Amino acid sequence: MSRTNFQELLDAGAHFGHLARKWNPKMAPYIFDQKNGIHIIDLHKTVVKIDEAAEEMKELARSGRKILFVATKKQAKEIVSEKAAAVGMPFITERWAGGMLTNFPTVRKAIKKMSTIDKMKEDGTFEKLAKRERLQIDRQRAKLELNLGSIRDMSRLPSALFVIDVQKEANAVKEANRLNIPVFAMVDTCCDPTPIDYVIPANDDATKSIEVVLNALCGAIQEGLEERKLEKDKEAEAEEKEVVKTTDRKLRARKGAKQVDVEAEAPAAEKAE
Repeated sequence: MSRTNFQELLDAGAHFGHLARKWNPKMAPYIFDQKNGIHIIDLHKTVVKIDEAAEEMKELARSGRKILFVATKKQAKEIVSEKAAAVGMPFITERWAGGMLTNFPTVRKAIKKMSTIDKMKEDGTFEKLAKRERLQIDRQRAKLELNLGSIRDMSRLPSALFVIDVQKEANAVKEANRLNIPVFAMVDTCCDPTPIDYVIPANDDATKSIEVVLNALCGAIQEGLEERKLEKDKEAEAEEKEVVKTTDRKLRARKGAKQVDVEAEAPAAEKAE
């Protein structure tokens, strides 16, 4: 059953591509027609591709893995940060720092620096510093929060990337490709879909178009998270039952052993009389 509504995509303008003269020929399989010099994306194929990506993302979420959302263009920043945060996924919406993936240990050190500053503020060390030092540290903390605050809980490399505008986020895609991290992406008619593992052909410039796609994908992620919780609850319940059974067996064994001891002592007591 399809997760994505064709009419919603149409109403959101997801079918509008770029000017035909700016197209990338590799996007030809996803183009339906050309109207007034603008390519029209085949939304039937978009629906299929969204559903494929949604199923894969659901499986990733169910297995407890993280998907890093990357969108630094102004039309996508707010909606991506909102939707990704709602399903507990890390996101980058300010600036892609070179080496974010390929030099991840350095990024983790920067995140750790944020935690160190927070601890200084909690234990009173920060207040003992000179005013100038406090200002410098506050500026450093603010900059780190802006660029890395949304990934501070990402303790390891993500299992996948979701990108909006593969041209603008080319560095992120390159790093993911280098590390064999699967890439999901909204791909417009002017882009090269070759480096993308899960291509979602759609208008990546309209906020409404981005929102419809995100609703489908994040909805699938939420389903995966809920299924994971149910599985964990079942496992915990099964473990609890097993503990109860084991305890019962041990108690019965002890009771049986005591009974044997009592029966063995009875004849001995009789002889003594």
